[in-house]
Amino acid sequence: MTTYSAVVTTGIYCRPGCGAKPLARNTRTYEHPAVAEAAGFRACLRCRPYRVAAPIAAGAPEVVCRAWQLIIDGVLDDGTEAALAARMGMSPRHLRRLFVQHLGATPDQLARSRRAHFARRLLDDTDLTVLDVAFASGFGSLRQFNRIMREVFHASPTDLRDRRRRADRLVADGGLVLRLPFVPGYDWAAVRDFLGVRAVPGVEEVDGDTYRRTITVEGAPGVLEVSPGGDGHLLLRAHLPYWEGLIHVVGQAGRMLGVDTDHTAGVAALSADPVLGPLVRARPGLAVPTAWSALEAAVRAVLGRGRTPREAADRLGAIVTRLGTRVPGLPGGLTHTFPEAAAITQADVTEEEAALIGALTADVGRGHGLDAPTPLPYADHDLSHDLAFRLGNREAFPLGDASLRAALADLGFDPATCEKRWRSLAAIHLMAHGDAL
Repeated sequence: MTTYSAVVTTGIYCRPGCGAKPLARNTRTYEHPAVAEAAGFRACLRCRPYRVAAPIAAGAPEVVCRAWQLIIDGVLDDGTEAALAARMGMSPRHLRRLFVQHLGATPDQLARSRRAHFARRLLDDTDLTVLDVAFASGFGSLRQFNRIMREVFHASPTDLRDRRRRADRLVADGGLVLRLPFVPGYDWAAVRDFLGVRAVPGVEEVDGDTYRRTITVEGAPGVLEVSPGGDGHLLLRAHLPYWEGLIHVVGQAGRMLGVDTDHTAGVAALSADPVLGPLVRARPGLAVPTAWSALEAAVRAVLGRGRTPREAADRLGAIVTRLGTRVPGLPGGLTHTFPEAAAITQADVTEEEAALIGALTADVGRGHGLDAPTPLPYADHDLSHDLAFRLGNREAFPLGDASLRAALADLGFDPATCEKRWRSLAAIHLMAHGDAL
C-alpha cells in the first residue's frame, strides 16, 4: 500500500521517494491523498503525488470497495452521499463512518480529491483549455472547478498550468494522451497477454505492446489505446467525440486494466501456497482485469460458458459483426462497437442464453448490484461467480471458466483452501496458467 508523508511544518504531503527529508517528528503518515488534503495539507510541488496511483486499502470491506467503484463511475458528480448510501442499502451516517474508518475520508472528500487530481493531470499533460479540463474532470461548473482546485492545490487552474514542466506535455499525432498511473509492481505484459487471449475481433485487439478497443460514449463511437509508458504509468490515448466526462472514461479504463488495485497483500498470502505459489511468484504484478461494462460482463459470462476463451471471443466477434455498429476508418483490426443490449438477444443464441441475457441486461439497466458473487434467481452458481469476477468482485471464483478448469485439473489445486478475499486473484493466476496449456 502506498503511503503519503505529510510535513506538519510546511503543510504539504509527499509521495514515497520524494527528495525532501523532514524530521520524523514533523511528519504524519496517510494512506490516501484525500485524507492528507482533508487534514489541511497540499500536494508537494517537487514529487507531485497526484501523478501516482492511489488505491484504496486492501483490507477495506467489499461494501466500501463497491461504493468506491460507484464514485469512480460518477455517482457523486450530480448526486449526494445520501443517494449513494441508499443505493448501498444503508444510512448516510453509516456509509460515512465506514469510509472514515477504512479509508480515512468521507465519500465526498474522496470524490472531490479524485476530480481535482485528474484535472491537475490534464493541466500538466494536455493542451485542453481550462474550461474543457473542468468538464472533462466531472465538475459541474467553472466556478466550482476554480474553488476546489484552490482548496486542494492552493492555486488557480491557470497558475497550475503555468507551472507545468517542459517534459509534462504529451505530444501525439491524434487523440488525447494521458498518463495512467498504476500501483508499484504492476505487470502490463501479463495483463496485456490475458486480454489478448480474450479480445473480441472487431472490438478489441492487441498489437505488440498496445491494447486498443472501441467504446461508445453517449451513443457516439470512440477508441482507446493503451501502451507502456514510463516509471509508474501506462500511456492512454483517447479518441473521443468530446471530452466532457473524460474522467469516467479514464476511470473505466483503469478499472478494466486493474491499474489502481493493490494486490500486494494477496500476492504475499498466495505465494505461500504450495500449488499457487510458483504461479504467483512468476507473475506477481498480474492484476485482475474486468469487463469494460456490466453489459459486456453479462454477455461474455453467458456466451462464454462451456467454451475456451478464444472460442468465446470468436463467437462474440461474429455477433459484433452482425449486430454491432460499424465504424469505418479505425486503426488495426477494429471495425465495430459492441452491440447495444436490445440487439444482443436478436443474435444467434439458444433460448436459454437469450433468456439469461435478457434478465441480466434488464438488471444492468435498473442499476442492480450484480457485482456480488451471490446466487441470482435466474442463474446458477458458476454463472453468478463468472459475472461477479468480470465486474471486479475479489471474492468471486469463476469455476465455469474453461482456462480455470484446465488449470485446476493440471495442478490439482483445491479452491476451498484459498482465503475468501483473495479468490479472484487466485483465479486470475490459474486462468493465465490454463491459457498456456
